[in-house]
Amino acid sequence: MTHPTEESPVPGLDPVAARRWLLRSHAASPWLHEEVARRMIDRLQWFREQPASWLHWEPLMGGLEAHRSLAARLPNARCLVFAEDLRVTERLQGGAGRSLRSLLGWGKSSAPAVATADTRVAMLWANMVLHQEPRPQALLRRWHGHIDVGGFLMFSCLGPDSLSELRGIYQGQGWPSPAHSFTDMHDWGDMLVQAGFAEPVMDMERITLTYSSAAAMLDELRSFGRNLGAARFPGLRGRGWRARIESAIEQHGPRDGHGRLTLGFEINYGHAFKSAPRPQAGDSQSVSVDEMRAMLRKRRG
Repeated sequence: MTHPTEESPVPGLDPVAARRWLLRSHAASPWLHEEVARRMIDRLQWFREQPASWLHWEPLMGGLEAHRSLAARLPNARCLVFAEDLRVTERLQGGAGRSLRSLLGWGKSSAPAVATADTRVAMLWANMVLHQEPRPQALLRRWHGHIDVGGFLMFSCLGPDSLSELRGIYQGQGWPSPAHSFTDMHDWGDMLVQAGFAEPVMDMERITLTYSSAAAMLDELRSFGRNLGAARFPGLRGRGWRARIESAIEQHGPRDGHGRLTLGFEINYGHAFKSAPRPQAGDSQSVSVDEMRAMLRKRRG
């Protein structure tokens, strides 16, 4: 895969559609995101020292339940949040009259601070965000700037094997792919290093979901996200389009031993540290002759 640069977006990902989905008013966090976040939280046990401060990037997308769980896991840590459009975090959710503040149980005294450009934390938490980001290299550098030296980033995202069953069905019908191509975890490791992170660690797992019908599958996929592929069908489809998709899935979709339709998601997990900046190649240091002799004698001795 060709790595996206700071200026160019991910090949095949429509940045306008990506931003529209990010800023959409969501009634709740996708349950799959909550489940992935729960598994991310389990990975905190790998770290000897728990962070004294943390920043939740796009908490509504990353999981409201996960936010509560993290806050309980880190009761003494300072918590901050960031959303690309703060109106998203405060607007009414699904007509229920409840903002993100009330959904998370924040009172006036317990509400976390909103991150600013100067915010620095020990841990930045970004669950299921990167695969929807048109310019991930720039976002990784931005995250790097929010983390203290010695702090770390924890993130998750969809991997390239996600929706492979559905991609195969679409390809067989001659339709554009149901989603853009997701980045491989090894490429994420390279991009983390390019962004200035140290000791990146990536791992993955596959989650297989089963459905009683194609209609149930499509309904749930709508809650997870949208097709952000630039090559998707332009404009709205006709009334019979949904029926055609359901028919193709029912006919050609793989099934488990109980006859239920299956759909797999590759979940990539990653963490990386922010180390102290290394001296530039052109940096010089003056050492006297006497100091040099003393260092040489010390090494020989």
